Amino acid sequence: MRVIATVGLAGSGKGEFAAVAERADVPVVTMGDVIRAECRDRGLDPANHHGEVASALREENGPTAIAEASLPHIEAALEKSDTVVVDGIRSDAEVDVFEERFGEAFTLVGVEAPFELRKARITERGRDNVEGGESLAARDERELGFGLGAALERADVTIENTGTLAAFRERVREVLEA
Repeated sequence: MRVIATVGLAGSGKGEFAAVAERADVPVVTMGDVIRAECRDRGLDPANHHGEVASALREENGPTAIAEASLPHIEAALEKSDTVVVDGIRSDAEVDVFEERFGEAFTLVGVEAPFELRKARITERGRDNVEGGESLAARDERELGFGLGAALERADVTIENTGTLAAFRERVREVLEA
């Protein structure tokens, strides 16, 4: 059993990491799906209220609320696969949840890229203002406020995603196969 989780700022490459895993038939649990479902439960559009609801969930249920809500999805995926990728850790408190639950089977992968490169990637995707006009700098600030920086510092493996897409994908495959 292996649980490989990714942490990184928007546009760093976490989604591409997940896509490479899926192409390798490794199930991916996206923590953002918990938030999107909660948005819909609250009658809100996830595209415009994702960050607001993420903050509300953490305020209402504590800093580990989203990680804890993701655990049943991860455990269900582990019933069918030896390896699961968890996309979207946002804090060191969430890292604690996964380390406690999965112990030595848990690996945290930090995906990093400079601000300007991340901004260019997000702009290419047509998502410059990611959430209701929130700039990338504001989103970075919000996510770092959750403890994302502290989580990045705890990464077992760090991938600097500054080269070609092919090189990044190859590095992801190496991590998945390790």
